[in-house]
Amino acid sequence: MNTLTGSKRTRLALLLGSLGAMGPLTIDMYLPSFPTIASELGTSASSVQLSLTACLLGLGIGQLIMGPMSDVHGRKRPLVIALIAYAIASFAIAFSPNIYFLIGARFLQGFAASAGIVISRAIVRDSYSGRELTKFFALLMLVSNLAPILAPIAGSTVLLFTNWNGIFVVLSIIGILLFFLITSRLEETLPEERRVPSNIGQTLKNFQSLVADRQFLGYALAQGFMIAGVFAYVSGTPFVYQNIYGVSPQVFSYLFGLNGIGLIIGTQSVGRLSHKVSERQFLLYGLSQAVTAGAVLTVAVLVNGPFIAIAIPLFFFVMSIGMVATASFSLAMQTQGHIAGSASAFLGMLPLVLGSLTAPLVGIAGEDTAVPMGLIIFTASLLALGAYFGLARRAEKKTDELV
Repeated sequence: MNTLTGSKRTRLALLLGSLGAMGPLTIDMYLPSFPTIASELGTSASSVQLSLTACLLGLGIGQLIMGPMSDVHGRKRPLVIALIAYAIASFAIAFSPNIYFLIGARFLQGFAASAGIVISRAIVRDSYSGRELTKFFALLMLVSNLAPILAPIAGSTVLLFTNWNGIFVVLSIIGILLFFLITSRLEETLPEERRVPSNIGQTLKNFQSLVADRQFLGYALAQGFMIAGVFAYVSGTPFVYQNIYGVSPQVFSYLFGLNGIGLIIGTQSVGRLSHKVSERQFLLYGLSQAVTAGAVLTVAVLVNGPFIAIAIPLFFFVMSIGMVATASFSLAMQTQGHIAGSASAFLGMLPLVLGSLTAPLVGIAGEDTAVPMGLIIFTASLLALGAYFGLARRAEKKTDELV
């Protein structure tokens, strides 16, 4: 525990960050092509957004299976199998004949990508604890948070040379490259003597104990509601930016990338200042910033404000995600070392399930209004703040009183 230092620590962060980036790459890379997919497949904006929902469900459900599986079989073997499946699913999507095939294949692609997210986090917990866990997770997030910046830019660049199908061919190639990296570079971090028996009943008990832990559940819901708001932003901005404000796919990708820089600022502020500011303080500040940004955004969309009035609060909202996600993950995982895979799966699954509900709601009023996006982001931020105070904070006070 906490034995990896120097160059080994950096190499592990790069490798795990690449695995963690599978989620953002899978979600974000095809965003600039949303309007094009709707046109070429002869479908609506909501149907295209449903393909994002299918991917999120796959990512969420997959983590529930891949996380506990890694507690039983180790971290490396499930990863290798999942990366093969990811490459195949991504290649199949490139040849989707209709929106229904696309939606189904996106679910399978998300399911396979979930292994990279959940198992990379479990490996971090295998290797670190305490403040070192927070610092390393922040370093990991620095690597994986480059994906939301680069993915839309890469997607829009691919669109300059080919159509949207080419984006999924590129994702298939990424899956193949990661397969070779994992098989040759990753060492197993969960020895056989620390693995849990293959027991569905025990797995269900693990998840039951996590739900019964009010402090863990409060952190999980705070993170979950915030990321549900992020997916409203992710699924809504391609149409809001391009259809309402008339920006090009390339400009959209740069704006999306700029918000990704805000995400990195939020994440790294937690990692670099964790010795001065507690994770709890960062979590509360991030939640407060999100509520404020959501309120400003809601007012702006209700009065049909100019583009800058939309873009600025979205930047600060996305920045707050970096603080909330990093702090809440560290706080939630610190007492779950014995079932790190299951805990990581739950923390990864919950935001994606909640996000799968918000993503299609953004387009419910059509492609020419940003009001649903603003209202969902504001509501999600309020719910996250309420989950922290209603569950985690109360449990924290009881723990402090006992101490």
